Amino acid sequence: MKNHFIKITLIACLFCFQFGHSQYKYEREHRILKSQFPALAIATIDENVADFKRIKFYKETDSTKISYEAKFKKDKLWYSIEFNEEGTLEDIEILIKSTDIPNDTYDKIVGYLNNNFTKYKIKRLQQQYPSNNENAEKIFKNAFQNLILPANNYEIVVVGKKDEGYLDYEILFDADGNFKNIRTSLPPNYDHVLY
Repeated sequence: MKNHFIKITLIACLFCFQFGHSQYKYEREHRILKSQFPALAIATIDENVADFKRIKFYKETDSTKISYEAKFKKDKLWYSIEFNEEGTLEDIEILIKSTDIPNDTYDKIVGYLNNNFTKYKIKRLQQQYPSNNENAEKIFKNAFQNLILPANNYEIVVVGKKDEGYLDYEILFDADGNFKNIRTSLPPNYDHVLY
């Protein structure tokens, strides 16, 4: 009877440990052909984006969902438009520099990084315009004007060191620099490389 109780307790502890680490979602992104991209997403891009250069299409898989991204350059800025599996717009992101983030917001972000990593290096900063069920035309207009709005998020990719070593992390902050979520990124997919 005592062994049975110990086994149940051990299993319960393992489940609690697993749920405690559920904020980490592993993702992988790989390039795809335009023909493999959702038709609704292609139509949304065609309706709302003009005068862009070098568009590339990607499929992103993580532990919870599949999404699609179109990346291109427009007006000297790099954009990334993310869609769900059905082709519905999820968000638009712009590659930015730390000087593009308001000082108070950036200070809070750096404070979070200093408190959660023994060492870190910022690899990429993006200003995010989430869809929040607004119409696509408005989201594209706000993103292409590069407006700083209260609904914006900042997505930061860092190489961070914790007790278990260095990992790539994708961290999301709100417009005020408050932490929203974190996920661990896997290394790039090199399946296309032939040996």
